[in-house]
This record gives sequence, structure tokens and C-alpha cells, in this order.
Amino acid sequence: MTTTQEELLPSTRRALLHRIAVAQAEGRAPSLVAAVVRDGRAVWHGARTSVDGHGPDENVQYRIGSITKTFTAVLVLRLRDEGVLDLGDPLEKHVPGTGAGEATVAELLAHTSGLAAESPAPWWERTSGSLRPELADVLGEQPFLHPVGRRFHYSNPGYTLLGALVEKLRGASWGEVLRREVLEPLGLDRTSVRPRAPHAGGWAVHPWADVMLSEPSEDLGRMAPAGQLWSTTGDLARFAVFLTQGDDRVLSAQTVREMRTPAAPAETADVADGSAYGLGLQIQQRDGRLLVGHSGSLPGFLANLTISVADDVAAVVLANCTSGPMLSTVGADLVRIVAEAEPRIPEPWRPMPEVDPSVMELAGQWYWGTYGFGLRLTADGLASLEPLSGGGRRSRFRANGDGTWTGLEGYYAGELLKAVRRPDGSVDHLDLGSFVFTRQPYDEGASVPGGVDPEGWRGIG
Repeated sequence: MTTTQEELLPSTRRALLHRIAVAQAEGRAPSLVAAVVRDGRAVWHGARTSVDGHGPDENVQYRIGSITKTFTAVLVLRLRDEGVLDLGDPLEKHVPGTGAGEATVAELLAHTSGLAAESPAPWWERTSGSLRPELADVLGEQPFLHPVGRRFHYSNPGYTLLGALVEKLRGASWGEVLRREVLEPLGLDRTSVRPRAPHAGGWAVHPWADVMLSEPSEDLGRMAPAGQLWSTTGDLARFAVFLTQGDDRVLSAQTVREMRTPAAPAETADVADGSAYGLGLQIQQRDGRLLVGHSGSLPGFLANLTISVADDVAAVVLANCTSGPMLSTVGADLVRIVAEAEPRIPEPWRPMPEVDPSVMELAGQWYWGTYGFGLRLTADGLASLEPLSGGGRRSRFRANGDGTWTGLEGYYAGELLKAVRRPDGSVDHLDLGSFVFTRQPYDEGASVPGGVDPEGWRGIG
């Protein structure tokens, strides 16, 4: 993969280098590598290391921990898109006898299954997966800590079950299915279940002394779908492009957009923190910017993938230490540096290629009772309905081809919008999920439920 660092301004490149240099020095990481993606390709790569004369490039593997979960989620959503399963299916329908089968596929993806965060002792990240050969060994005697579907509770065993689901329905190992269905189509040839040279070694840095201890690198066995993968900044940069744009060979743009949509009820602290979880992706609001991606950690390694879809900027940060630099903060800062220093230049405005007169007459001002709304038709074929002033319910609508429109977001997501016409064909009102929108507030000439006071509008006299 060739990075084109010249595409960023020198001042931006220096700011990026300064940020990772501070992170590596203050976080005391043996090495730290990063990449920035813009316009669908990597435009910068940087590295800082404690070894003189050695700077890891975009092809050096690091362990990426729980970023693996996003790959596993992609495999599950492929099965859904093919019609092999439904996200509402209980696990028991496809993988019977686990003892956790009442949780649905969606709940496992969104960490709302109620399962424990970790497998029973010994510490699974630092011991061989051979100690947990069966799903029962991963789940333990009491797998559930919370009622199913009621709260967000991050669960590594939950993603182990999703890996088992993939294996059962595909008839092959999780790693083989991942290679065949995701890694090869996306060209991620430096992402693998086991490390392949060149790769970094994992280290623990003493909290009170500048000395290091080598960390073991275990094969996680059954737990692999939750955190096994090794990858590079080059490959994760390509993966970030996929999570932004989709790729019909793997998942459509619509499905990756679904992955980026909150799917779990947020805890009170999460609401305050501006964080949520989608289908295999973490979501966070930071500095007025919506960020999606995932972090990962295993003994000896830290990893982060951060994407701002609105800015079309993503960052990858990898380090080979058990603790130290806060890579989620570093990733968000790298995205912010580029987005603020070199803001995205929007595509030129272009008019619609054609417009249906019956659709055109819906554009303009409408009233729900006394609330004013504007309906705008956009060149992408959608209709946008939003308040004329202040906050309130707003949504975009997709035409269904039969004169009706379906809401795409917010309060009106999935709701049907249609024009109700008089016998002469003129529009009487808009019906949106039974709400009536008229051209004037409580229009006397329109069919308003409950009727309109015949005395009309009046003051106090």
C-alpha cells in the first residue's frame, strides 16, 4: 500500500506527527503507529518507536484485540443479508444447547444479551484457548448476569457465540470464513488469525519504572471471534473505507450504515459521556463530532479505529503495550486535526435531472396544527421535512414509487408519508402516520380531524 503523504498540508502532517509523538512519549509505548484515511484512501502514516533506526511501517502487524468483533459482526450481517438468519432469531434456533440460546442475534451483536463480560477463570487473555475447548467452558455455569435485552453490558463470550453461529451456518471455521468472505475480497492480506512476520512483540511497561516485560501471545481458541486478529495500519485503513462506504462484495452501504446506528440502550453514564453501541461498532459524540469505530486491547497491545463519516476522515492507531496511551483519544484527535485543518470540500450543488409535477407540488410550507414545517425535495431523490424554526421532529423520506414516502430517521423512521387528494386531484393535506399537515394552520378547506372552529381565528376583545 502506497501512502501519499503529500496530499496533506505540511502543517497538518506535522500536527499529526506531534500528536503521536506525545502519545508515545507520555504513554511510554515501545512503539506506536498510526494512519489517516481521507477520500477513500490512506493519506498519512506515522510511527514512533523506542528502538533507534527502526520505524514500523504500515505493513507491520500488531494485535488488534476487540476490533476483531467488528469483523465478526460483518460475517453475521452477511448471513442476515443472504436471508440465512434474522437478527431477531434466538441463538437457540441455529446453535441449540448453549444455555444462552434465549438471547437473539441482534442482542449478541449489540451487547444487550445479559451475558457476563468475561469467561470464567483463568484469565482468558493470558491463557491458552485449549483450556476452554467448548462453549460451556466459555460461558460457565451462570452465563447471564442481567435480563436479556434490558441493558448494555459488554460481553466477550457473546461474540464467542456469534463466532460459533458463523461456523455452524457456514460449515467451516470462523477464521476460514473470515478469510474467504471478508479479508480476501477487501484485499486485507496482512490481517490474520495468527501473527505473520513482520509483526511487533507485545510488552508490559512497569507503571513505576521505565522497564518492560514481555507479554505472552496466546491463541484464544473459542474466544477468537472476540479478539484474536492481528492486523496493520494499512489493512485497517482499507477496512475503515469499507465501514464508511460499504462494498457490495462484502456488505452494502446500507448495511454498514446499519452497523453504525445505535442498537443498545445507553446507561445513564453513557448518555452523559455521549457514547453508544451499534452492531459491532462503538459510537461516540466528541467535540461536536460523531465518531464510530472500535478499540481493542490484549496483553501487550492496544488498538483503535476511529471514523468520522461526515468529515470523510478516519484514523488507525496501534501500540505494543498493555497499558499507557489512550488510543481512543489519540484516534479522535487525529481525525479532528485533519477535519479542522483541511475541512472536507463539499461536492458542487447540482439540480435534479428531472422532477415529477405531482411531487413538486408537495414542496414548501406545511403545518401540523400550528407547528410550521418545510418540505424540501433534494437532488438525491429524497424529501426532507423539518421545522421552520427551532428544534423538533425532522426526517428524510424515500419515495416508494407509488406516491408514498417512507421515513428514514428519527421519530418518523419507517412511518409512511402520503398526499391525500381531493376528487379534483388537488392536494388536501399530507398524512404522516395519521398526523395531518395542511398548507395553513388548521386550514378550513382541508380535512382536519376534529374539524375547525367555524368562528375562526380571533383575539381577545
